[in-house]
Amino acid sequence: MTEVRVAVLGASGWMGRVHTMAYQTFPHFFGTGGGTARVTALVGGKSASPDELALRAPGAKILGTWQEAVADPEVDLIDICLPDNLHYEVAKAALLAGKHVFCEKPLADTAEQARDLADIAKAKGVITRVGHAFPRNPVHDRAKEIIEAGEIGEIKLFKGCQHVDMYGDPSAPFMWRANGDLAPTGIVGDTGSHVFSFMEALVGKVSSLIADTFVITDKRPVVDGVELGSETVLTGEENWADVTNPDGAHILCAFANGARGVVDFSRVATGRKFRQTYEIYGTKGSLAYSYDEVNRLRFYSNDDPVGRRGFREIDVGPEHETYGAFLPLPNFALGYNETKIIEAAEVVRSIVSNKPMWPTFETGHHICQIVDACMESSRLKRWVDIS
Repeated sequence: MTEVRVAVLGASGWMGRVHTMAYQTFPHFFGTGGGTARVTALVGGKSASPDELALRAPGAKILGTWQEAVADPEVDLIDICLPDNLHYEVAKAALLAGKHVFCEKPLADTAEQARDLADIAKAKGVITRVGHAFPRNPVHDRAKEIIEAGEIGEIKLFKGCQHVDMYGDPSAPFMWRANGDLAPTGIVGDTGSHVFSFMEALVGKVSSLIADTFVITDKRPVVDGVELGSETVLTGEENWADVTNPDGAHILCAFANGARGVVDFSRVATGRKFRQTYEIYGTKGSLAYSYDEVNRLRFYSNDDPVGRRGFREIDVGPEHETYGAFLPLPNFALGYNETKIIEAAEVVRSIVSNKPMWPTFETGHHICQIVDACMESSRLKRWVDIS
């Protein structure tokens, strides 16, 4: 058994809390054969309470800066749950220090930065991972099996979306996610990268696209201490800040394999608390998925008899090894936290075995290329090729 020593950066935020929990939890489900993890260091934000952080990972050092974590010889893996604009700087420093790196999406602000990170990781021979958790739900393994077995034939069309209503209300308060300095690509890198990860995993590489990115509400009130999901009441005395990155996007794309895609996503879809879907149409059949039925896939096949054709429901269950690690019965629903536990287990197993697992920084580079192309296409109002 090998132990991987982890430093979680941004440990006081939502994602940092999830990652910290995942490293401590995954052996309960997946055992210790693939290695174990020990959270040896936590770095919170400026307002983080050291005492509160200490309770989340007993025995971990509470450090003041990410630089201390990167320099710590007792840390093997740097886990980055920081605002987008810090990903490149921190990941590069960690890689140059010879650390393995698990970075939340988007990997970097630009594809050029992501390429640099992937190249350094290759030269250093370290394990990398990008936090595209949604495709690690076992239901998407089943979709990939069906596709690779040729059961839906040659893929011709992909349709995908992801919508939330975080900013549906024009008076919803300003957060770092709406700040183009802290999150330069806005919803394109935040939510769009989730849809792009499904495209990458199930269909293939995007070769060109045309995109329209947009801002729906251009100013929002500033409320001290606001976090994602928190309730606020405005006093009327607030300052207002400019929203300087996209609220949503509409995209048409072409894949290298000849398939076409239609994609949309936003953070302003009032009433859509979390809407994530994809449809994949082939020459022999199709697949359809909705997060509202998180472990269910719908499969249509032309091989069914005439008069009996229709979408059948496939509920992923304990026959899938990863699902079975959590639950003994199908359709009990694995949620978001479980996908993060799966990620943590896979990262540790990758480090212990020295075998990279999807999605690595190479994957992150291509997804950043799609993000770059969306931003450029919208600015230039034309199709953009991706090399």
